Amino acid sequence: MNAPRPLRRNRRPTHPGVILREHYLVPRKILQKNFADDVEISEKHLSRIINGHARIDAPLAARIAKTLGTTTLFWVNLQASVDAWDGEQAEADWQPQTVYPPERAAS
Repeated sequence: MNAPRPLRRNRRPTHPGVILREHYLVPRKILQKNFADDVEISEKHLSRIINGHARIDAPLAARIAKTLGTTTLFWVNLQASVDAWDGEQAEADWQPQTVYPPERAAS
C-alpha cells in the first residue's frame, strides 16, 4: 500500500491575522485597540498581525486563545501552515545533494 501523498496547495494559506479579524473581531464588534489592550500588545503590532505582516508566536497564541475562548493550538497551527508554505516557496529551487529515503517496514 502506498503512503498518502501530502495535499498540495495552489495558494498561500490564509494568515491567522486575517482569520482573527474576519472571524472574531469584526463579527463581535471588537475594536482593534481594545483587543490589543486585552492581549497586552501594541495596537501597531496587532495591526501588523491583522494585515499579515507579523507572526503570531506561541505565547501570543495562548493569550488570543484565552481571550477569545479558542485554543492555543488553533492559532499555532494556522501560523505553522503559513510558515510551512513560505518556507517551501523560498526553497522551491533548492535540491539536496543526497536523498535518504525512509526505511521500508519489515513485512
